[in-house]
Amino acid sequence: MTDVTDADFEAEVLGAELPVLVEFTADWCPPCRQMGPVLKSLAAEEGARLKVVQLNVDRNPATTHAYKVLSMPTFMVFRDGEPVASMVGARPERRLREELADVL
Repeated sequence: MTDVTDADFEAEVLGAELPVLVEFTADWCPPCRQMGPVLKSLAAEEGARLKVVQLNVDRNPATTHAYKVLSMPTFMVFRDGEPVASMVGARPERRLREELADVL
């Protein structure tokens, strides 16, 4: 799992060959910290078919604003440079995997 920024979002997410799960997160967000192990597990197990990244909303306001992210954590799946799914709030790994199965 990698961190992305306003500067490299286009290359790392919009230009990616694989679908990309972006977690819009913040250091001050307890539910975001709760999702850390879930996302690391997902990245390790699904790395061949899904790229998992995090974007800190406080340090990257342009991308956060562009995608109208208001709550953390927000998860967006991008495929071929376009958002294809959005989910808000912490969730169990099983539920996240089920939601991702619908868009992968």
